[in-house]
Amino acid sequence: MAARPGVAPDRPLLLLVASGMRTYREYLLRSISTRFRVHLFHVAEPTWEKEFLSGWTVLPSTTDGPALAEAGLRLRGQERVDGVLCWDEGRIHATAYLAEALGLPNGDPAVIWRLRDKAQTRMALDAAGIAQPRSVPVRTLRQALAGADRVGYPAVLKPRGLGASLGVVIVRDAEELTRYFPFTRDTKAPDPVVYASDCPILVEECVQGTEISIDSVVQDGKVAPLFVARKVVGYRPYAEEVGHYVDAGDPLLHDPELGEAIQATHAALGFQDGCTHTEFMLTGTGPKLIEVNGRLGGDLIPYLGLLATGIDPGLAAANAACGRPPDIAPSRSRAAGIRFFYVQEEDSTIRTIRFNEAALPPAIDRAATVLGPGAVVSPPPKGTVWGRIAYATAVGGSIEECRGALDAAESALEVEVTRT
Repeated sequence: MAARPGVAPDRPLLLLVASGMRTYREYLLRSISTRFRVHLFHVAEPTWEKEFLSGWTVLPSTTDGPALAEAGLRLRGQERVDGVLCWDEGRIHATAYLAEALGLPNGDPAVIWRLRDKAQTRMALDAAGIAQPRSVPVRTLRQALAGADRVGYPAVLKPRGLGASLGVVIVRDAEELTRYFPFTRDTKAPDPVVYASDCPILVEECVQGTEISIDSVVQDGKVAPLFVARKVVGYRPYAEEVGHYVDAGDPLLHDPELGEAIQATHAALGFQDGCTHTEFMLTGTGPKLIEVNGRLGGDLIPYLGLLATGIDPGLAAANAACGRPPDIAPSRSRAAGIRFFYVQEEDSTIRTIRFNEAALPPAIDRAATVLGPGAVVSPPPKGTVWGRIAYATAVGGSIEECRGALDAAESALEVEVTRT
């Protein structure tokens, strides 16, 4: 265990499990460190994170819940721990063991596993009568074909416990299901996910409508939505999330039907304390629950919320983790958006990549490259999520203004590649 001197000792101590990719999570850690002392549990010596930390512990694994709990108890033997936080989907279940051992909020591994395992999510919501797509867990192609006959075509194939839409594909008929089933079956996460069941794939009804996500703070079972994001999906039949838009004035924030659905969903899953990222499809017959993640959203969605509303998602999550009331009153009313960029052909080696700064309009907040020269990359499906080579964020008076600025940023991205 290591400590960084000079950090104010009177601040609450927050134990953070894993930091995530700097591109997508640094802004959270930066804001949290202004009000909290942060001790990081990680599998490697921190690098960019150090300026935001009061200390850190290097562990063999951050996906082993009982081992995390033991490490947390050792740390508590030296100083008080006020809260535990994790925003990495592959580690939130292990982190629940840690919070449970320390007697802190969000410390019920069974609840978090109910969110991680999408089949358990479906069963709990079915029992509570929550509107959602019909879903059948399967293991084999034969079972998948039978499941699709039950839910109807088009159908969705998805892994039970992966994030970032990994392995998700829409199939229109039995022929396409047969063709794409190996894609879903063989898609793996960076960290292993092990199920008690031998049915690792879900065949689901493909509901149609507008797809949204809601980041919320939950305390004592009461859900307080922070902001709504409207998702942009590309590379059909796959489900790559290529962008998002957040509008502080989105009427869905005050829609009673959606509000009731969010509250009822969390109650049915037993989620009492922490932050969640909930996805719905708005259909002609009302909102239908797609999934619930027991963490803040990814893809810089919380950052868009910060730009649009002024609500600081990092501080909201940290306060909730410590059982403290978060400040979630909006301080501005704007719109914000993000777009991710990709190469056009598989196995492309980046030679040069840059944004032409002179061509970026004032509404562009960030224009950043994710990969540099020498990187070999592909578009989805081979390059799902990790195929992103750059992104841009925009902030303005409306989603339309943000969309126009992101169009300009896309035109300003200059990339030279060679085929490998």
